[in-house]
Amino acid sequence: MVVVPSELKRPVRLSARDREELIRLTTTGVHPASAIRRARVLLALDTSVGEPDPKEVIAARLEVSGEMLRLVAKRFAETGGDVLATISRKKRDLPPVPSPVTGEVEARLIALACSTPPAGHARWSLRLLEKHVELTEDIPSLDHSTIGRVLKKRNCVLI
Repeated sequence: MVVVPSELKRPVRLSARDREELIRLTTTGVHPASAIRRARVLLALDTSVGEPDPKEVIAARLEVSGEMLRLVAKRFAETGGDVLATISRKKRDLPPVPSPVTGEVEARLIALACSTPPAGHARWSLRLLEKHVELTEDIPSLDHSTIGRVLKKRNCVLI
């Protein structure tokens, strides 16, 4: 069985135009640090200008981990050699968890905060609102910090 060095599992072969673009990106203008770091990794792993240095040497020179080298090479292969897609950040389709605060929930929460406080209380507090929200069936349970953010966003002041 022949052991293939990890650099050759996913070889990075850049065209002359791609190399120029990456060199320009790393040396001029204002770009995100992560994009510059990935561009430098691609330039260091490029096999079109000769045999790249061993992974450990590249990682030490660029001050990144060996895992970073592997991930950039993997992403380059996954994008079909698209340099810009490799160095740019992936866009998320949707937020991981939809917010429980919708427009209707916000309106009901503001209406509750503007109503008179329950007997025995001079005013609404965030914790008191939290307890009443838990008792209300048509409003999802929200903690006091979320309630405070909603009220602050709408400039509602608890008096």
